[in-house]
Amino acid sequence: MARQLSLAEALVDSRLGSNDKLSRIDALIDWSRLEQHVGGLHAGETGRPPYPALAMLKALYLRALYDLSDPALEEALLDRLSFRRFCGFALDAATPDETTICRFRLAAAKAGVLECCFGEINRQLDAQGLMLKKGTLMDASIVAATHKPPRREAGLGAAHSREPGADWTSKNGKSFFGYKMHVGVDEGSGLIRRALFTPARTQDNEVAEALISGDEKAVYADRIYESKTRRAALKARGIKDRIMHRRHKHMPVLPRWMQVRNRLISRRRAPVESIFSAMKRIYGKARTRCHSLRANAADFLAFATVFNLRRATAVLIT
Repeated sequence: MARQLSLAEALVDSRLGSNDKLSRIDALIDWSRLEQHVGGLHAGETGRPPYPALAMLKALYLRALYDLSDPALEEALLDRLSFRRFCGFALDAATPDETTICRFRLAAAKAGVLECCFGEINRQLDAQGLMLKKGTLMDASIVAATHKPPRREAGLGAAHSREPGADWTSKNGKSFFGYKMHVGVDEGSGLIRRALFTPARTQDNEVAEALISGDEKAVYADRIYESKTRRAALKARGIKDRIMHRRHKHMPVLPRWMQVRNRLISRRRAPVESIFSAMKRIYGKARTRCHSLRANAADFLAFATVFNLRRATAVLIT
C-alpha cells in the first residue's frame, strides 16, 4: 500500500532527490513481507512515538549500501531526499538520530532480524527466477577485527577484552586476528544464497554444510572443504561433487587427472573471489565496526542483502 504524500511532498517536484539505483531496489522487493520480522522492534526513545520499524530496517540497508557509520547515516537521512524516500520518511517528518539508529541496529542483531530478512529477500529473488541453482560456489574470507590484536606479550591466541568474539587464525604462514565471512554463492547469477559470520578460528570445513542449499546441481569448493563424508553425502543427494582434491600422507603427489580436475574447478569457483573483493573495497568491510560477534554478523548480513539487491537489479537491466 502506497504511503500518502504530505503537503510538503505534493508541492515539490517529484524528480527532486530521485535516485535510479534506490528506486530499482525499492521496486524489486515486496517490503511489506519483511514487516513480520521487524514489527516487534522499537527504535524510538522512551515516551516518544517509535519510528516505523520497516523504515529503520531500510535505513540499515542504506548504511550497508553506502558504507556509512551511524552518525553519517543520521546526517544522510537529514540531507538526502532519496534516502528519505527509500525509507518512507515524509519530507516534513523527523528522522532518527545516531543513538536511535544504533539502538535499533543492536536490537535487530539481538533478535536475528537481519538473518530472517536476508532469507525472505532471497526467497523473493528466487521466485523471480534470479537464483539459477546450477551450482554453489563455497569460500570464506578473513575480516580484520575492530581493535588491534592483543600485544605479543599476551601470547599468540590471546583474546581481546573489548572484542571477545574475535579470534586468531593463520593463513600462508601469517597470523590474523578477527573473523571470517563464509558464503555459498549461486553459480551464474553471482547471488549470495547462504552467509555465515564466525570467529576467525572457525575452520572453513566446519561450516560447509550450512553453505549448501540442497537444490543446486553441483558444489564447487577449494581443497580445504574435502572430506569423504561430504563427497558421499553430495552423491547421495544427487548433487555433483566439484570439490578439489588435496594431497595427504598416502598421496604426497596428486595424479595428473586430479591436478587437471583441480584446475578446472578453480576456474569455475573463481567468481566468488569478486564478492570478497567488492565486500572489502566497495562496501568497506575489510574491517569490522562493532565490538561483538552478534552485531558484526548482522552488519555483514546487511552487506550480503544489499549486494544481492544490487546484483539482482543489474541482472534485470541486462
